[in-house]
Amino acid sequence: MKQTEMLAMILAGGRGSRLKDLTNKVAKPAVSFGGKYRIIDFPLSNCANSGVSVVGVLTQYESVLLNSYVAGGASWGLDTRDAGVYVLPPREKADVELDVYRGTADAISQNIDFIDSYNPEYVLILSGDHIYKMNYAMMLDAHKANRADCTIAVFSVPKKEASRFGIMNCDETGRIIEFEEKPAQPKSTLASMGIYIFSWKLLRKTLIADMKNPDSHHDFGKDIIPCYLKDNRRLFAYEFKGYWKDVGTIDSLWEANMDLLKEDNKLNLSDNGWKIYTEDATELPQYIGPDADVDVAYVTQGCVIDGKVRHSVIFTGTRIDKDAEVVDTVLMPDSVVEEGAKVTRALVANGVHIGRGAVVGDPNSDEILLVAHDVKGVE
Repeated sequence: MKQTEMLAMILAGGRGSRLKDLTNKVAKPAVSFGGKYRIIDFPLSNCANSGVSVVGVLTQYESVLLNSYVAGGASWGLDTRDAGVYVLPPREKADVELDVYRGTADAISQNIDFIDSYNPEYVLILSGDHIYKMNYAMMLDAHKANRADCTIAVFSVPKKEASRFGIMNCDETGRIIEFEEKPAQPKSTLASMGIYIFSWKLLRKTLIADMKNPDSHHDFGKDIIPCYLKDNRRLFAYEFKGYWKDVGTIDSLWEANMDLLKEDNKLNLSDNGWKIYTEDATELPQYIGPDADVDVAYVTQGCVIDGKVRHSVIFTGTRIDKDAEVVDTVLMPDSVVEEGAKVTRALVANGVHIGRGAVVGDPNSDEILLVAHDVKGVE
C-alpha cells in the first residue's frame, strides 16, 4: 500500500454564482486572476511549496476546463513518481437523478477509498477558490504539537465583517470551544478560512457515521465540526497572518487584483521564495507603444498597449488601442479596448471586445461593473 503522511483534498466543485457571467461556462476555481493565473493555482502551488505531493481536486460544476487544466499536476511539479494531482468528480449513483456532492463533507466521504489508498495519517482539506500563500507544513507542525484531532486555519477579520463568516471562539491555549456560523453578534473575529487538517482515522469514522445520518447536511461547518465539539474532541485554531482573500464576488475579485498594485502588496507574485505556478503561456513579451501612457499598472506578457492605462491590471493577450483609456480596471485575457474607448472601474471578462469610442463604467460608482459581453462602438 502507498503511504504519505498527509495528502490534500481541494474542494473545487462550487458554482460561484455571485461571480455572475464569469462562471457561466467555467468553475469558479478556473476563473482567471492576476494577469496569467487561475484561482486554483494558489492552493495547488501552496501544496507544492509545502511538500504536500498527493492532491485530490474534487470537481463538479462546469468542470471540463478545470479537469483538463489540473490533471496530472505538471504545472505545479506534482507529476513525479511520488506525486500527483487527481481529478475526483462525484461518483455515479443509481438512486439519484444527478451525480453530485451533497456537501463539503460528502465530497470527502465519496472519496474515502482514494484517501485510504495512500494510508495517510493526516488529511488537509482546502477550499479551491481563495487567493493566498500559506505553508501547510507549519500548520501540520502546530496540529502535532497540540495533539489535535482537527486544526482549523483562521484569519482575523474586522469586527463589522465577522458576521459574514464562520467564527471560532477559543480559550487562552487556542483550543476551539465554540463554532458559530455567521453569528449576528460575533464573540470573536477569528474567521474560518475553510482550511482544515484532520487526523484521518477519526475523521474517517465520523464521515461514515455522517453518511448514514438522514438529518445531516453533510457539511464540515454545519455537521462535522459541531460533532467534534459535542464529543469534546481536540480542535485548535491556527491563526494565519498573511494575505488571504475570498474572491466570491465581482467586487472582491476586482479588489484582489487591485491589491497587486500596492507597494506593500503581501501577495507578491514575483516572490521566488514562494512561487505561484501556473500553465506556461506561449505568448510574446508585452509591447508598450511609443505613444502609450502607462502608470501604476500590472501588465502581463502578450499585451499590446498603445493607449492610456491608469491603476489597472492587464492580463495576458489583451490589446489597448491608441487614444483608448483604461482606468481602475481589470482586463482579463484576450480582451480588447478599441481606439478612443474609455473603461473605468470595471472588470472586463475574457475575450470581450469594447468597441471604438465606447464609454464603459462610472468613476463615481460604488460597485464594480462586470463587462461580460462585447460592447458596440460608436458608428
